[in-house]
Amino acid sequence: MLQVAQLLLRGFLVAFVFLCPALLLPEISQDVAQGVTFLAILAAIVVMTEYSAAYPGLIEFRDAKPYNRARFLLLVVVVLSVTALQREIALYSGAAGIFTSLAIVLGNILSFSFSPVALLVASLPQGLSVEHLAIVKVSAALAYTLSLVGLGVFLIGLMLGYWPRRAEIFNVWVNLPNFDPTKGVDIVQRLERDAQINVVLGIIMPFSLPALLHLSTFLVQPVTLETPLALVWGVSLWAFIPVTLVMRGVAMYRVAQLIRAQRRRVAEAQDAVPLPPQSAYS
Repeated sequence: MLQVAQLLLRGFLVAFVFLCPALLLPEISQDVAQGVTFLAILAAIVVMTEYSAAYPGLIEFRDAKPYNRARFLLLVVVVLSVTALQREIALYSGAAGIFTSLAIVLGNILSFSFSPVALLVASLPQGLSVEHLAIVKVSAALAYTLSLVGLGVFLIGLMLGYWPRRAEIFNVWVNLPNFDPTKGVDIVQRLERDAQINVVLGIIMPFSLPALLHLSTFLVQPVTLETPLALVWGVSLWAFIPVTLVMRGVAMYRVAQLIRAQRRRVAEAQDAVPLPPQSAYS
């Protein structure tokens, strides 16, 4: 019964995150609301199916709490903050609320040359209004700052030993379903290599993604982020995905350290076992 309640709670929270921007933002059309509702129900079903399955599927670190809870909480904070900012801008255009004032300060700080925020604004197509570019700048600055703060809290938790705890058993197969520990080189070396790749990708993605968006305008319709809902999700995912890659890389490196420490303890225990006495006739 408790497991069923946990599954329903997970599904509800995921659906809530998908629905919340559409519910809070003004002037959302009925078609958009129906599409968002369908995506929310689909996401909730996927999450409940993944956590109820006996064998691992797509979601990593399924049984390594509170890693996924930390990532989900970070996504909630970023999405709701950017949504609150867009709501303040839409409803109180003449006054600056709490989120608007904070976002303006962060936008002025983070809009220096070749910063991720400045590169994102520069990647938008020409012809957009100055007001819209300013909204994108402050929204990106708010989302990026919150993501970095969440990453800092996660790293501090790892340094203090809150995750994963040494007394708990970490099942690599269940928590990393797409990682085959029997393939290729030693598992510790593969984990450390994949960790380095994820960290590097997470660091360079905020700088490279705007350039890729700018190049994609030659092939597809350019991304303008002019609608409030598109701006919320576009900016939130732009700030959230690189941070989650860094978190994944650091987590994989932490798991590699635990495996290395376990091997060391096993080797020391084997060395400490006294050899049986040899027979006089040997």
